[in-house]
Amino acid sequence: MKILVTGGAGYIGSHTLVELIDAGYEVVAVDNLCNSQKHSLKRVEKITHGNIAFYQIDIRDKEALTQVFKHHKIDAVMHFAGLKAVDKSVQKPIEYYDNNIGGTLALVEVMQNFNCKILVFSSSATVYGDAHKMPIREDFPLSATNPYGYSKLMIEQLLQDVFQAGGGWSIAKLRYFNPIGAHKSGTIGEHPNGIPNNLMPHILRVAMGELDKLNIFGGDYNTPDGTAIRDYIHVVDLAKGHIQALHALIDKPQIITANLGTGNGYSVLDMVMAFEKASGKPVPYQITHRRKGDIAICYADPSYAYKKLNWKAKHGLKDMCQDAWRWQVKNPDGYLC
Repeated sequence: MKILVTGGAGYIGSHTLVELIDAGYEVVAVDNLCNSQKHSLKRVEKITHGNIAFYQIDIRDKEALTQVFKHHKIDAVMHFAGLKAVDKSVQKPIEYYDNNIGGTLALVEVMQNFNCKILVFSSSATVYGDAHKMPIREDFPLSATNPYGYSKLMIEQLLQDVFQAGGGWSIAKLRYFNPIGAHKSGTIGEHPNGIPNNLMPHILRVAMGELDKLNIFGGDYNTPDGTAIRDYIHVVDLAKGHIQALHALIDKPQIITANLGTGNGYSVLDMVMAFEKASGKPVPYQITHRRKGDIAICYADPSYAYKKLNWKAKHGLKDMCQDAWRWQVKNPDGYLC
């Protein structure tokens, strides 16, 4: 089978390419490289000794996407392409809705034109909004607190409608939590363009001496230490979850909604201490104002993913921190070195 991976040069996309190739699939990657590096694909090929057909296109460009489908018999799609920063989505909502929803609409239309109807969608725990009960289950009410979350929620509804309309679609909506870590080889990892929005890249830059201190956004949340709590999951575990979802969709046409998380909640200060212990490097920090759109606590009940996909996270926080640090030490300038 040949799998198209949108956003394939990105953090999660590149790690999923490794798992796909290792599982025996042929892969095609598309990415507009707005927040990724093409060199990541060369690294994936180095790890797997495989080959990746790559096209630098924006999936909103239906003509360019159509050419990819004409050149390759695509059997299924893993859809990672999208803008993902919560705070930037608050600042630039139009850009986020256009990119995330418009891109998915174009992708689904082209897939339908070529009778390719197996899709694994990269959703997010943000579709639960500010849940008032933990851990979060798939049957919780859906909402959002920012345009990024709303864009994921709208795409989920779009895909639900496509499935309900019939036609043999098979779709997985994977709501995952906070991916961190890197491939154990240190060959691929997270390399955001510009200033990173996620916690771990900030911690890494402080540990490397590139930043004086870590800014922790909010120290007055209703949590044990006042900082926000999240469910951090190793990116390799996350990638393996997508493979398991693909297997389930191939077995029979269905729609699956599943949380991909560990079921454990860690505060920002927990993460700082875990990283310091794993790396031996101090991470000075300061508490600053909350970011718009952020919530206090968010962690998963992943039991349905185990039941439905035979998947569960295997890496602990120590592994996540050690692998992230190994990537950073081996690649101080990311994919630019």
